[in-house]
Amino acid sequence: MKRRAFLSSAGVGLAAAGTAATIAAPAIAQTSQPEIKWRMASSYPKSLDTIYGAAEFIARRVSDATDGKFQIRTFAAGEIVPALQVLDAVQNGTVECGQSAAYFYVGKDPTFCFDTAMPFGLNTRQHIAWMMHGGGLELMREVFKDYNIHHIPAGNTGAQMGGWFRKEIKSLDDLNGLKMRIGGLVGQILTPFGLVPQQLGGGDIYPALERGTIDAAEFVGPYDDEKLGFYKVAKYYYYPGWWEGSAQIPLMFNMQAWEQLPKSYQTILEQACWEANAWMIAKYDTLNASALKRLVGGGAVLRPFPRDMMQACEKAAFEFYDKLAAGNPRFKKVYDGWKPFLEQERLWFRVAENGFDSFVYSQSAQR
Repeated sequence: MKRRAFLSSAGVGLAAAGTAATIAAPAIAQTSQPEIKWRMASSYPKSLDTIYGAAEFIARRVSDATDGKFQIRTFAAGEIVPALQVLDAVQNGTVECGQSAAYFYVGKDPTFCFDTAMPFGLNTRQHIAWMMHGGGLELMREVFKDYNIHHIPAGNTGAQMGGWFRKEIKSLDDLNGLKMRIGGLVGQILTPFGLVPQQLGGGDIYPALERGTIDAAEFVGPYDDEKLGFYKVAKYYYYPGWWEGSAQIPLMFNMQAWEQLPKSYQTILEQACWEANAWMIAKYDTLNASALKRLVGGGAVLRPFPRDMMQACEKAAFEFYDKLAAGNPRFKKVYDGWKPFLEQERLWFRVAENGFDSFVYSQSAQR
């Protein structure tokens, strides 16, 4: 009896101790975790609930994981700074963090394009592999560090469409004199063929197309393009967007703001960003298919780019990269790591992924 009484009382004591520990833990956390409020500027309008939505997704995750101690308020393009000035705002500390595509800033350094997408480069899975295990993240963080920025991948659109054109594109000659909204290095690659590239934020594209300031525009893919209404003013919809077989959207952090965060908050942000990376890819893959059907049903004319045109552009692209690498040491350092990885990945994907995809897609087309 005494032994049973002892065990019973010991059990109560252990339970009480466990309860005390459970109660005490949040109290300790509350005193050790500071209250922080940040602002995040985005390059995208609120109507784009997948790209801009990823910024909101991250802010919610961070708040939930810190019991509301770490609050990040998101601002759409133009609310604090214009769409294409987000990097500058983060660099100089106007905001603590920003959501933007790095290739918007190739005017500062063409090396930024590796972070988003290189024409005829890695596809989405390959890009993530390069970032996580192929040395890409380390290489790009060296580049961003020179701009007082720490960055984390925080979204990817997947392969993009080639864009909306007022007229058919039957050959390279049809690009001559064409004014097109297009991002990254591809504008410079196509300039020798007569294309006149334009850099515009997402919210500025439709008015420019409508007024005839531009003749064509690429943005992301069917789901976003439908929201932005491009099909109303340019009916020819081309594919593939060979300049973006993948398009990474990172979060950029002012270096001083990042370094002042507690390590636990840094970890929570990293986890939220990588989760948003998968979230964005999955959402676009889910929604683009039905959006494409609606666009074609509504009168959009779907066209592939001519193969000989793409072959000429691919040749021009890699000649352009070699030229850039010869004159830009920072570009060369990243290129020398990126290109062998690209070639290795293509060898593997030709065997497994393409073998599978080619068969099942051809079978589907025949049914």
